[in-house]
Formats: sequence, structure tokens, C-alpha cells
Amino acid sequence: MKKKALTNKAGHVRELTRKDIRDMKPAAEVLPAELLTVLPKRKVGQRGRQKTPTKVAITLRYSPEVVEYFKETGKGWQIRMDDALKEWIKKHPHHAA
Repeated sequence: MKKKALTNKAGHVRELTRKDIRDMKPAAEVLPAELLTVLPKRKVGQRGRQKTPTKVAITLRYSPEVVEYFKETGKGWQIRMDDALKEWIKKHPHHAA
């Protein structure tokens, strides 16, 4: 049976099926050894370093009702919380004394 092309005539990749993914081979089987030696070694699901850190990781404690409110807004609630704080900063500029 002939395999269905992964791209259309315009060169756009079509949506992959479970079968497409099952049929994929590991990089070590299809890439040249020279390329494999320079690629970063990561575990499955492990992300690489951020090229330009855009946020600072800190630990905060919020009131339960604040956290609950944002969590109830669904996926991406932390971004919305960050956006709300940025909006507050715009409305309350810091004035040096």
C-alpha cells in the first residue's frame, strides 16, 4: 500500500494521523551521524534552554479567592494573571519620591 504524502501540492504539511506518528522512525535511524553528534541530547519531553528569558521565576503567595478566580478562567490563567498585573501597573505608574 502506497503511503499518503505528508504535504500537499503547495508544500503545506497536512494534519498527521496516529498511523503517521506510529510509522515515524527515531532520528538516530534517519539522520546522518555527523548531525546527531551536534544535536542537543534531551530526554523525551524535556525542553531546551530559553534563548532569551522573558519572565523571572519567583515564589508568591496569593489569597485563595484570587487564585481560584484566575484558575476558573481555564487554561492560560497564569498569563491572564500576569496581564492583569501589567494593566494595574499601567494605571498606577510608579513615581519616584
